[in-house]
Amino acid sequence: MTRGRIRAKLRRSQLYTFACLRPHVNETEGSVQGCPRVIYCNQPHMHKKRPLKYCTNYISTTKYNFFSYFPKALFEQFNRVANIYFLIAALLSVTPLSPFSPVSMLLPLAIVVGVSMAKEALEDWLSVHVGNGVFSYKPWEKIQVGDIVKVEKDQFFPADLLFLSSSYEDGICYVETMNLDGETNLKVKRAMEATSPLNEDEAFKEFTGTVKCENPNPSLYTFVGNIEYDRELYAIDPSQILLRDSKLRNTAHVYGSVIFTGHDSKVMQNATTSPSKRSGIEKKMDKIIFILFAILVLISLISSIGFAVKINYQTPQWWYLKPKETDVYFNPVKPLVPGLAHLVTALILYGYLIPISLYVSIEIVKFLQAIFINQDISMYDDESGIPAQARTSNLNEELGQVDTILSDKTGTLTCNQMDFLKCSVAGTAYGVSPSEVELAAAKQMAIDLEEQNREIANAKHKNSGSEIELETVITSNDGNDFKRRIKGFNFEDSRLMDGNWLKEPNVDTLLLFFRILAICHTAIPELNEETGNLTYEAESPDEAAFLVAAREFGFEFYRRTQSSVFIRERYPPKGQPVEREFKILNLLDFTSKRKRMSVIVRDEDGQILLLCKGADSIIFDRLSKNGRMYEEATTKHLNEYGEAGLRTLALAYKQLDESEYSAWNSEFQKAKSSIGADREATLEHVSDMMEKDLILVGATAVEDKLQKGVPQCIDKLAQAGLKIWVLTGDKMETAINIGFACSLLRQGMKQICITALNSDSVGKAAKEVILYAVKDNILMQITNASQMIKLERDPHAAYALIIEGKTLAYALEDDMKHHFLGLAVECASVICCRVSPKQKALVCR
Repeated sequence: MTRGRIRAKLRRSQLYTFACLRPHVNETEGSVQGCPRVIYCNQPHMHKKRPLKYCTNYISTTKYNFFSYFPKALFEQFNRVANIYFLIAALLSVTPLSPFSPVSMLLPLAIVVGVSMAKEALEDWLSVHVGNGVFSYKPWEKIQVGDIVKVEKDQFFPADLLFLSSSYEDGICYVETMNLDGETNLKVKRAMEATSPLNEDEAFKEFTGTVKCENPNPSLYTFVGNIEYDRELYAIDPSQILLRDSKLRNTAHVYGSVIFTGHDSKVMQNATTSPSKRSGIEKKMDKIIFILFAILVLISLISSIGFAVKINYQTPQWWYLKPKETDVYFNPVKPLVPGLAHLVTALILYGYLIPISLYVSIEIVKFLQAIFINQDISMYDDESGIPAQARTSNLNEELGQVDTILSDKTGTLTCNQMDFLKCSVAGTAYGVSPSEVELAAAKQMAIDLEEQNREIANAKHKNSGSEIELETVITSNDGNDFKRRIKGFNFEDSRLMDGNWLKEPNVDTLLLFFRILAICHTAIPELNEETGNLTYEAESPDEAAFLVAAREFGFEFYRRTQSSVFIRERYPPKGQPVEREFKILNLLDFTSKRKRMSVIVRDEDGQILLLCKGADSIIFDRLSKNGRMYEEATTKHLNEYGEAGLRTLALAYKQLDESEYSAWNSEFQKAKSSIGADREATLEHVSDMMEKDLILVGATAVEDKLQKGVPQCIDKLAQAGLKIWVLTGDKMETAINIGFACSLLRQGMKQICITALNSDSVGKAAKEVILYAVKDNILMQITNASQMIKLERDPHAAYALIIEGKTLAYALEDDMKHHFLGLAVECASVICCRVSPKQKALVCR
């Protein structure tokens, strides 16, 4: 099915609350090439006539509404086999064939269905500009395309808005997008520079603008369009769009112009109908009802056949029961008709074989269980103040039936709170604190060594060295608890602390390293009034950790405007900190595709620098010939950091002359202001032109600590017989060490590592030939491992399967995936490492 047909099918579906009332928009009329949608800001009356008549902002996301509740709820109830049977029986009870009165059949059915339907069974207001700089409150559903709305702190955005200005002078705001993408960290949005001064109600008295943009689509991270304001044309960036269902945080208020409303908004473009959830016991009850119904039919058939035989052969002999006028139901001349009539009567008569009251009992029990779950003090989280909440009582009996858990690593096993732990600068490694994974690996090595030596003689004497070494490592780590704990910073190395970095041989490179940490980011500083310290609102916890590290090293980022970043640099010999301003000329944002971010700044001496940080594989590919001085040493350190379970980034820079930058900037601005489907590709190409011939500075390593109690929790789940799969992007060595740290890999567990033959260095023709050999080799490894598990005689033996993304690509192909699945489900733990987001989805499927 093509994408267009899928989109059409979605539009015809029940996604749209009242599809028949949804206005049809002619996309060609009144539009500009590449910009089918035209919006007149602060002039909503312009959108009352076609072709500019857009859909309203009314959305119903509830399962039922006033009109649909009765038919939908009835449909849900008659999904149950027993209810269908009793409905038929109740209808038949009004015929002369029924041995019971209709009330005796209809009343129980009405009670059962009524109880179940009953169990199944605020409006928002916003400040909108009404003219002359006056804002008044309107309900969400009355908001129109082109309206200027004012959203207050902690309110949800009522529609997709073009971000015009905010209460911050530099036109920024923080947005929580948890309802859209599930991410808990706040996003920083930036208003258009031209409209950011409009930060008061009265400023919108004379404001007008014309937006030309793309049609509604489900892409959350792209937007193509521009705005004509004050006789100037400005390109609209995706970061200037505030999406419906995201929430304004840490910002007093923002102003925005409505771009997409109702079902045109991106959250509704991505919406799907919620499935009707039925538990396993309910499905099993349906099967039991089928069996009981089959028995009921069999009994009724035997009874009706016997009745027909009796009518045919014995009724003529019954002088005492012979009717004067035989009706159709007792006619011995045509015994088939009385037999069929008796079949219906028997079905009704023996109908109580099917327990209709069982459904009522189960519904009541489920409802009470949901109340107990909500009030269970053992499931109350003191730290967050959140109790357990049973959102639906339909699935209570599914609790405790889980046999396999599939988990991500970051934010699930780990806290998603990064600590700056180690770094490599100018080929020198700094940082002596061990990570959790290193401690777990050291502990595992000590245990393995102890077991090995126990098989020989004098185990205690020979193991003393390793035990002392392990004890020293753990003791040194425990000693950190007596130090002042700084959130985001767990670095220990006297060579860099307290200004001692000035005594290091590569002072200039260290200075660049610290400045990249303090400047290359999109974070905003906030002053904590209680403590007087600065905190950072960053788009990722990694960025916040870098800024805390830079501050502790003596390079404090303390202020940002639309065009500058301000740093306080402390040099202990000079005493007072020096405040420096770096003008932000361009910002090349981080994306999952680019895997890097860059800023182009002008320092106080007028020198233009490009500062870049990103994945080591991306940065190393963009180094110049004379910028690889520290590549070998840094690569070695990155491998060590990776094996220690740390998240790494490489840092690099580049000096630019004025003419080179001016030529590139004109191309970049032209690409930014361009309109069309190829805008993103053009921007990517222009960014690539600048982000090359870099000079390597160093690398960072931050630790994402395991959540409290994760090893103990996984250990208990394993004891309960649950199988745990972890899908991570880490390297195999890192994943194995993390597996030991969180008890996913345990003492005595046998490891099965499935790896593919390396064919990267083989030519294209040879690759095609060797492809079959690689696949055969993987299939053989899977088959041998499965056979080994089947032949295992120890009933308590546990296996762990470890497979990397490159190998997984072959294992998930149609001709091999069932073999892989068969092996995986036999293992107590499965670790898939170096996997892409798409591979995670395929494994889950």
